[in-house]
Amino acid sequence: MSRIGEIRSPAAVIVFSIITCGIYIFYWIYTFASDIKARIRKEEINPGLELFLCIICFPYMLYWAYRYGEYLKEAQAQKGMPVDNDMSIVYLIIALCGFFIVDMAIMQSKLNDISRA
Repeated sequence: MSRIGEIRSPAAVIVFSIITCGIYIFYWIYTFASDIKARIRKEEINPGLELFLCIICFPYMLYWAYRYGEYLKEAQAQKGMPVDNDMSIVYLIIALCGFFIVDMAIMQSKLNDISRA
């Protein structure tokens, strides 16, 4: 498991996802959920369950993109950063268009910004 504040390259997230034919996406979902859980201290976040639901129910990934956008807003607020109010909807729309990998890169970039703050 990664430590809080570990910086991951958004470009590497995309490249590894393509090279592994999407398998890296599931690793990233687990690590991202773990990072968010540690960052905002929400015990109800269960990275293993999130991963399982994303694997068995692809539409859950759409909900996941929206919900974790909300968690990113919470993390920004806890750090005293300006909060992106409508990014959760943007993440959902991007995922609906079939570009979840783009969501991953944007969300990782936001988490990196939070970690650097």
